[in-house]
Amino acid sequence: MTDADIDLAHASRPERRAELDAIRALVVVGLVFFHSALVFDARDDYYVKNAETTDATMIAAGLGVVWAMPTLFLVAGLGAWHSLRRRGTAGFASERLLRLGVPLVFATLTIIPVPQWLRLRADPAYRESYLEFLPRFFDVRLDLSDFPFVVAGEQFETGHLWFVVMLLAYALLLALALRWLPRERAHRIRDRLAQALGRRGTMLLPALPIALITALHGMEEPYAGWSRWAYLLFFLYGFALGGDDRFRTAMRRDAPLALAAGLILLATGMPAFLAVTQTPGADPFTDLTPLAITGRVLYGAAGWCCVVAVAYGVVRWDAPMAVKYLAIVTSSLVLTVAAYDLLVRRTRPTRFLFGMRG
Repeated sequence: MTDADIDLAHASRPERRAELDAIRALVVVGLVFFHSALVFDARDDYYVKNAETTDATMIAAGLGVVWAMPTLFLVAGLGAWHSLRRRGTAGFASERLLRLGVPLVFATLTIIPVPQWLRLRADPAYRESYLEFLPRFFDVRLDLSDFPFVVAGEQFETGHLWFVVMLLAYALLLALALRWLPRERAHRIRDRLAQALGRRGTMLLPALPIALITALHGMEEPYAGWSRWAYLLFFLYGFALGGDDRFRTAMRRDAPLALAAGLILLATGMPAFLAVTQTPGADPFTDLTPLAITGRVLYGAAGWCCVVAVAYGVVRWDAPMAVKYLAIVTSSLVLTVAAYDLLVRRTRPTRFLFGMRG
């Protein structure tokens, strides 16, 4: 597929999508609250850890990460479609390398080593200065087995920029696929997918591959609890939504159903997930026990349902970006508190399953 082969049914230059900027802003601001909470989390191996910790942060985090980072990847896929329309595959790849690759390299050289060194400094026996630590941090090798994290080392890490690594890798893979995929085949795939989503409720079907990957590949705790391959699916789903109005019509039709399904799946999946943590040595993110797999299946499916509800609720609304942003923040906080109050706090069984005192 050449640059000219990208479907340009609406060839005029599209305006900047303010609602997509609003969703990005919401997620980024939310990350501040999320990472601040990790300082007090009993489970997560964070760079800085308070002496007193709690399991309550895990509940709040679960209600947030089920939609936040997946939504960011969905929005990135939508943005990829609009960028490809304007620039073609080669221009899109170049733009992604500049917008993501350059900041990634700069931050890796200047910022990312600092928190890793601070983590080591938390040990009173550690005496190495920052300048002494840097050569060990950059003692790296190529490791394609951990794609897209192909640079590996004993001390090296991408830190909080892991999502930038994924977004850059997925964007380049998409550009490569579109460059060589025959145009007719791409259109046939799109048409078949659009036809498959023509009936009510079928917009929930994309949850099945996500649930399958989440169950079998596991949930990667360092990446906000989602598998890197689940993020790839969210990215590709976003690209598909941008490419055909029929997908957005299906999302508009099934958004209320997705919200209801997401709440039900969360109400059943999170207790199963957290129940695994009550067993010493058990890991709900990777264990292959029936209970752990069930929890991940339900949580993975809930992720897609929540993303459909959140994305549609914002994208369909014709309002200034600032208004949308404030609405998202308010509604998200209200929904999170309501879910805690209605689904967790009020009964002894749910308080027990969520690790709270009776």
